[in-house]
Amino acid sequence: MTDATAVETAVDTRPSKIVYVAEATAHGGRDGYVTSQDGQIELRVAMPPELGGDGSGTNPEQLFAAGYSSCFHNALVLVGRRSGFDLTGSTVAAKVGIGPNKQRGYGLAVALSVSLPVLDPNTAEKLVDAAHEVCPYSNATRGNIDVTILLG
Repeated sequence: MTDATAVETAVDTRPSKIVYVAEATAHGGRDGYVTSQDGQIELRVAMPPELGGDGSGTNPEQLFAAGYSSCFHNALVLVGRRSGFDLTGSTVAAKVGIGPNKQRGYGLAVALSVSLPVLDPNTAEKLVDAAHEVCPYSNATRGNIDVTILLG
């Protein structure tokens, strides 16, 4: 018989109700363009020079970095507000790396750099940990890619 305290239970992070759906379409893959259904996004996409391209447009990794950093920052502001802190002046920067993995494909790694200049390091760390539990991008990537959070 398995000891129940030794068994980890998976936390279900799937939405119980969908309240918004974003829609985007890629035309031409990494050498083409992307558009959103509402016209807010219309971007040229190009391979970065490090992957053999000319770098003449944005790339999926930049778009993912933009999405993750803005989503994580929103989660951080939310948990800060719930704890009574005004996080004006805080920032979150994301670096998204891509490279070959062991299964003949490619994988991603993320480094989030969080700046909370108005808080002491202990409080900042607690809020960052709480934001990492709330953020949808963190929940989607947890266990799938390496995410490092640097507090400075």
